[in-house]
Amino acid sequence: MKVICIGRNYADHAKELGTETPTEPIFFLKPTTACLYPGQPIRLPDIPGEIEHELELVLMIDSYAKDVPASMALGLVASFTLGLDLTARTLQNQLKAKGLPWEKAKAWDGSAVLGEVELPMTASTDLQAFTMELKKNGQTVQKDTTANMIFPVADLIAYVSRFITLEPGDLLFTGTPAGIGPIAEGDVLEGFLNGKRLLHATVGKR
Repeated sequence: MKVICIGRNYADHAKELGTETPTEPIFFLKPTTACLYPGQPIRLPDIPGEIEHELELVLMIDSYAKDVPASMALGLVASFTLGLDLTARTLQNQLKAKGLPWEKAKAWDGSAVLGEVELPMTASTDLQAFTMELKKNGQTVQKDTTANMIFPVADLIAYVSRFITLEPGDLLFTGTPAGIGPIAEGDVLEGFLNGKRLLHATVGKR
């Protein structure tokens, strides 16, 4: 199992980061130790600077695949949920400025927060028709529709499988919309998919 994360897959998010809209998918990996499962509190890492939330649609892959065409890609999706790609933004910016890899800012233990698994994927499921919403302490901080993805899910799966063999149990974080922001001890984060709460996590101490 591995965690594959897509970067800058919403134009408004790329704009808020001050970066260009990508012309092909950007992806990076997190280890399985990054996974934080429902019911577990978020533990802020011992990393100076801000830790930011990024709400994302998360898919679970159910079979092996390499060089899969986009037309067949959705057949690999077993189920879906919401997740948070937590980012040590201050550290990430420092690493980027030095031209260094930034796994330290993205791949730390507990940085891939997972919600409750939604109903299994079916032939009628439209992954590009979901409304995602994140509330922090009861206030909406991120809200968008998956229709606004720059690269739809099928294209993401096909693209990633060109470089990395997909395996059963792999998780694909599909990118975050605009509205990212810092989290702090005591914050309560709730993620909603089409109005249904799938994610609930409380931020603990560093």
